[in-house]
Amino acid sequence: MSDFQYYVAASVDGYIATNEDDLAWLLQFEEAEGVTENYEDFMAGIGCIVMGGQTFRWLMDHEPGKWPYPGVPCWIFTHHEYAAPPGADVTFVRGDVKEFAPDLVSDAGDKNVWLVGGGNLVAQFSKAGLLDEMIVTVIPVALGSGKRLLPVERPTAPLELVSSRTLGGAAVELRYRFPRQAG
Repeated sequence: MSDFQYYVAASVDGYIATNEDDLAWLLQFEEAEGVTENYEDFMAGIGCIVMGGQTFRWLMDHEPGKWPYPGVPCWIFTHHEYAAPPGADVTFVRGDVKEFAPDLVSDAGDKNVWLVGGGNLVAQFSKAGLLDEMIVTVIPVALGSGKRLLPVERPTAPLELVSSRTLGGAAVELRYRFPRQAG
């Protein structure tokens, strides 16, 4: 069965973007040793991608005419009207994440579902008991404010640390499993 994985980078103070959706603080680490290989290894296990409308809009604004996930089905949870980039396998939906979970797993096949973000969308998956794993790369930058990593309504049960490793001599990747919820 597919896992729902939140693979994300965050500042040391727990933000995934500035309030203005600026990622320059993060992109300066793109070329750090091990980062590209780590991403490629992760993507090899992904069969379906899920993101929110703001994340989709950021991609379209910053990567015009280029879809970064060719051949991978992508579901966009949004209340806005967008057009899919040419050649992209994109489905726009509205509603409860639990309602669409079986379709996401079906699209993933024998691979996992990547919850790209944003944090508010991933928090909905967490609340629904659908978040299996969080792989967060902590970037050695403090932002002071911005879009939170995982804005849950109440504390989660303790997560299990599965692994940790250093990337590029400064960033740290932490892999956590969420406890299984009865239901």
